[in-house]
Amino acid sequence: LSLMSHPLCLPQLEGLCSFLQLSTCPEPCLVRFCSWLLALSPDLSYTSAAILARQLFLRRVLSLTQPPSRHLMAALTSFCSKYSHPFCRVLVAAVLQEPGEGAEQTKLVCELVEECLEPHAVQLVLSQVLEVPLSEKLLPVLQAVLGRQEVLPTELLDLLVLTLCQQAPAFGSSLGFAKLVTAVLTVCQSQVS
Repeated sequence: LSLMSHPLCLPQLEGLCSFLQLSTCPEPCLVRFCSWLLALSPDLSYTSAAILARQLFLRRVLSLTQPPSRHLMAALTSFCSKYSHPFCRVLVAAVLQEPGEGAEQTKLVCELVEECLEPHAVQLVLSQVLEVPLSEKLLPVLQAVLGRQEVLPTELLDLLVLTLCQQAPAFGSSLGFAKLVTAVLTVCQSQVS
């Protein structure tokens, strides 16, 4: 417990994660470990939660070639329900920046956005998407964000609209891009002039 809540012990936490082989532990054990983490008091520090998100999930998620197992999904949803900010900063950022299609990873991020993340974390995902070059891979994530029907902060909405306007020529024949623009105009019609 002291390793996970005290910032001076972060190298020891990294070492403990490696020693316990958390990045490769069986998924049923991962679910139990996450349940134990959620029961800790006081809560994990931001940095400890980020280290654990990286150790527990990053390798598993980036290597997905098929939908995640129910155990992995249960562990992911339970962890990100309590530690969504460090989770998004570590895991979602890595998925968004990963080159290539990453179909399973994109679907996973969409599912987390649609079903698990709190509104502030959804806004964080949107800001992360807008920090990387727009691609077909990212369009479903933006669609999932808009599907939450949340009122977006003006600065994020302005950045989204500006990005879509600037990228429109590159997506001239993209059905996904057309759907996204329609979603922006529908969901945010009271905010878009």
